[in-house]
Amino acid sequence: MKRIHFFILVISFMGLFMPCNFNAQTQKEITADPLPSWNQTETKQTIINYVAKVTKEGTADFIPEEDRIATFDNDGTLWAEQPIVQVEFVFYQIAKLLKEKPELAKQQPYKAVAEKDEAYLKKMSTAELIVLVNAAQANRTSEEFQQQVKEFFANFKYPKRNSKLTQIRYQPQLELIQYLHQNKFKVFICTGGTVDFVRVISKEFYGIEPERVIGSSNKYIYKDSININDLYLTPKMISLNDKQEKPANILLNIGKRPVLACGNEGGGGDVYMLRYSQGSNYPSLQLLVNHNDKEREYEYYEKPDVSLTRAKEYKWTVISMKDDWKTVFSPQ
Repeated sequence: MKRIHFFILVISFMGLFMPCNFNAQTQKEITADPLPSWNQTETKQTIINYVAKVTKEGTADFIPEEDRIATFDNDGTLWAEQPIVQVEFVFYQIAKLLKEKPELAKQQPYKAVAEKDEAYLKKMSTAELIVLVNAAQANRTSEEFQQQVKEFFANFKYPKRNSKLTQIRYQPQLELIQYLHQNKFKVFICTGGTVDFVRVISKEFYGIEPERVIGSSNKYIYKDSININDLYLTPKMISLNDKQEKPANILLNIGKRPVLACGNEGGGGDVYMLRYSQGSNYPSLQLLVNHNDKEREYEYYEKPDVSLTRAKEYKWTVISMKDDWKTVFSPQ
């Protein structure tokens, strides 16, 4: 009996330091503690109780596998968003573009990028940011764009932490995704970032197949001639996947409501995704990450505090980064 207890202790301890293995695993491989990087709090128990309840056959709360849909925001929910990774990619791309077309540096918002005017860049409007996003990826084939994204991820170090982008992922969330996969949930990313950007790394970073990424999108045009047979990104954004647009795109891409939805407090962009999931005919769970850990991550709040206000009003489960997570960032 002592050997068995010792073995379980060793396995649980190893789980704190080993990177998530996203290969298919059987139910026998699920450890006694499926979420080792989470503290033993009410939040953790709520998640475990929910998964146990909806996967128990023969009960009123059972959800068939085909309807176990979970959606996660990305920025601030699966990895850090201070600053936003794709915005850093856009600046990275624009810097290269300005070397080819230096005349653009006379115009805003290109001028702010060229001069590294942080004050201007922080206050930049959504419309100006979209101009840069479009310029950073337009007039490229999907393959060309994917290659540029891979180059960025290989070379870029995350500001403030000077770390690889794999190391700004939230370890507790990686475990949660794996736990849901083990219990036959279909997990989707529903992000404000562009779908073409996030799909490049979704499998490697989160174990989520590219076809299960929903995001902002630009229009493609198909070119066909003797020497060309490909799709090209255009500078026309057709969907900004934020706020009310998120549930609309979930229905468009999945055709079903999620029964579990997880977003974060910070920009109010996930409120409607969580509300949409709450309308499911099945038992549902809404999770909201609260960035309240200034020591290990960052501390910031919305003005006005829409997300936490809605969480209280609709009885969502708030994940306190400070209290609920034993560790924050992935070591790998």
